[in-house]
Amino acid sequence: MDILKNVASELKFGESQVENTIKLFDEGATVPFIARYRKEVTGNLDEEQIRDVIEKVTYYRNLENRKEEVLRLIEEQGKLTDELKNSITCATKLQEVEDLYLPYKKKKKTKADIAKEQGLEPLTEFALMPTNTFEMMQKEAEKYLSEEVKSAEDAINGVHLIIAQNISENVKIREFLRDKISEFGILTSKVVEKNKENDEKGVYQDYYEYSELIKKAASNRILAINRGEKEKILKVDIEIDEKTEKFIMDFILNTFKNKNLVEFLSKVIKDSLDRLAYPSIKNEVRNIYTEKAEEEAINIFSENLEKLLLQPPLTKKTLMGLDPGYRTGCKLVIINKDGFYETNDVLFLVEEMHNPKQLETAKKKILDYIKKYDVDIIAIGNGTASRETESFVADVIKEASKPVSYLIVSEAGASVYSASKIAIEEFPDLDVTARGAISIARRIQDPMAELVKIDPKSIGVGMYQHDVNQKKLNETLEQTIEHVVNNVGVNINTASWALLSFVSGIKKNVAKNLVDYRHENGDFKDRKELMKVKGLGAKAFEQMAGFVVVPDSKNPLDNTIIHPESYHIAETILKEANCKVDDLKFDLNEVRQKLKAIKLEKIIKENNFGNETAKDVYEALLKDRRDPRDEFEKPLLRSDILNMDDLQEGMVLEGTVRNVAKFGAFVDIGLKGDALLHISEIAEKFVSDPTKELSVGQIIKVKILSLDKERGRVGLTRKGI
Repeated sequence: MDILKNVASELKFGESQVENTIKLFDEGATVPFIARYRKEVTGNLDEEQIRDVIEKVTYYRNLENRKEEVLRLIEEQGKLTDELKNSITCATKLQEVEDLYLPYKKKKKTKADIAKEQGLEPLTEFALMPTNTFEMMQKEAEKYLSEEVKSAEDAINGVHLIIAQNISENVKIREFLRDKISEFGILTSKVVEKNKENDEKGVYQDYYEYSELIKKAASNRILAINRGEKEKILKVDIEIDEKTEKFIMDFILNTFKNKNLVEFLSKVIKDSLDRLAYPSIKNEVRNIYTEKAEEEAINIFSENLEKLLLQPPLTKKTLMGLDPGYRTGCKLVIINKDGFYETNDVLFLVEEMHNPKQLETAKKKILDYIKKYDVDIIAIGNGTASRETESFVADVIKEASKPVSYLIVSEAGASVYSASKIAIEEFPDLDVTARGAISIARRIQDPMAELVKIDPKSIGVGMYQHDVNQKKLNETLEQTIEHVVNNVGVNINTASWALLSFVSGIKKNVAKNLVDYRHENGDFKDRKELMKVKGLGAKAFEQMAGFVVVPDSKNPLDNTIIHPESYHIAETILKEANCKVDDLKFDLNEVRQKLKAIKLEKIIKENNFGNETAKDVYEALLKDRRDPRDEFEKPLLRSDILNMDDLQEGMVLEGTVRNVAKFGAFVDIGLKGDALLHISEIAEKFVSDPTKELSVGQIIKVKILSLDKERGRVGLTRKGI
């Protein structure tokens, strides 16, 4: 198989685009590097297209390896015919190879295998000859009697078993069954009565008596059913209706040339389906749909994570971080404008649990800290006692010496961070609660820099993340973080090793070495100095250099996305505008005015520069280094609290999207729990995918649609606003 040709054809790219991309990847180039700095080589493929190329090439390489292994295993058994070899060699899907290998796979000896050992294969061949009848088979069976085969009936039963096994291992029949069950199979689930009491909260109630065409089952329902089955609450199956069953039976019957054995063969086919083929094919079909559902869940998680990481930082704001609690109190920390920790304290501020003296002390401390540290924003974690804390803070800040806002922050993952190695390294003298409060505050100041320190599965923007393929989930989430970090860019002199480890070309140990070097030698003076770091060779420097900036470098190009390998292009372009690199430090506006007057195409042609690279360099000289996060809305700041009793149906409010799922979105409108905006209420038009309409962190206007005060549930709509 010509893998590159195949992939190019499938993805509709040029063969050279695929070949060059995979060559770069095989040589150790990262996806962000290839996408940004090798545009001429790949024909301007973006990150997503590059990942598609890598994924497809990897699939076909694995397929070729599996083919070689299967051919070897069958050959070792002495059963590899030219026809079989050709079928395996020409297969384009892994499933096809596995189907072809199935009859030769080492497995527990079956009754059909025993029948073959008893010498009943020739009788099977005789029975299936076009002109032979059942009576002729019975007569012929007399010739096969032995110590093991005591009667003609035993011999015919052996024939039955051999044909049934052959049907279940036939490649074309299995492919046909897979297609038909995928198309017409009915996914069903029923409650396992003896385990019903284990579903205390009725999580799986909707699936106690459920049936739906599997092809129409939404991904969240498939994953919910799978989880219910795993927890032994549900019994799950794929049922086949009579019409589909008849269609399948007729198709298999027509594969036999002998039309005199219809009655006998119908029984064999039914047995083969029920006992052998259906169980394995149903599992395969469920796996196919589960994989699709998992892929969808992983993609939604990935999109939510990307939007969360791209939340705009509230820079140069002094923050008070509060990690609420009842018995042990509320942990308070102060983080200054530059992100550095100042102090911590404990407040007892829950009216129902703490005495008036404690409440008064808490109030005084908050007001004193606001005044002493010039606090701008209070970040309150959304966990236990969050709303009681919010209520207290909303009252207190009315008496503050300056205007102060607050916001509720998702504290998902804060406890994971607080006990992690990186938290201990950062704050060795603080306890876990103080570290948790620091994480809550700093994820407002710079969400990306803080959230990359936490296992993405703990961040709380996914659904069913513990049920999906963990390897695939981790790979996708890492790719998402890598994409965001490299898209935003990193200041080499302020970044933690956790953030640096996601920069193109930097491994964890090198990221730690970079930070250690900074501690020992002070800030990096320029990009060149990176080469002095232990473990950072020429290849790593090539991959990373354009994604890290040195704002105070002598060379102003070190604070741009221009790669050092292209500095000569920048210098040539500037020279054409009668400028030098140093001029960028002093009169940037004048330089840019001169740059606008030059003819870039002429420079590219005369110097034989790569077209795309030269254009990118020119654009970088012309514009300030833009942070993609600037395009997103800043977090919604509040100064007062909202209670369930304040709400009325029809009321219009502003809220922050906290999570987006296949069935809708959860919106923080300032209540104890997030309110549900169902998919059917997202827009006036039909919405098939909420992630195309909403994103995590987005601030939206919503109207109260329904109130269930007993259960604390609020339904929202965006219709009619």
